[in-house]
Amino acid sequence: MKKLSCITTVAFAFIMLLSVNLNAQKFAKMDKSPMDAAAFPTSYKDANKLIKIVYSRPQLKGRAVSTLAKNGEVWRTGANEAAELTLYTDMKLGNTTIKTGTYTFYVIPGEKEWTAIISKDLNVWGSYFYNKENDVARLSVPVSSGDALETFSIAFEEADNGVHMHLGWGTVRVAVPFTK
Repeated sequence: MKKLSCITTVAFAFIMLLSVNLNAQKFAKMDKSPMDAAAFPTSYKDANKLIKIVYSRPQLKGRAVSTLAKNGEVWRTGANEAAELTLYTDMKLGNTTIKTGTYTFYVIPGEKEWTAIISKDLNVWGSYFYNKENDVARLSVPVSSGDALETFSIAFEEADNGVHMHLGWGTVRVAVPFTK
């Protein structure tokens, strides 16, 4: 009986040894436009978020903002996948109430103003398949300027009865107001 138990143990160990994958896991290299997220409140300790956006951060690398986010054309608001906006409470963009949920956030850049677009599209690569019929809200906002930013960035700031989502790239600055 002991001999059979010993043979069974050795056979089991041998089978386990053969079934182990000896190849190392292959990890992807760092994305050239890494994914990032911005939220409000910004404190990681505050679990009661109002709003969050997940986006990829392209770099200018000597190019003009207007060649990467073309004036008059729908832009994914970053790189790779279109930016994904999550509202944790109902909010307004202009006069349009947007229900709690997750949406795609696009913009249409312009020299003097950008149009912010919230769409019910999800899991979208770029803006190649943008469909205006899926817009939930749109708002035109003025363009201002600031110090040069090499990497596209988004930040939130508390505002009267809501929050402003600031987009910045190069010297271009845009503030998109969300209200409660």
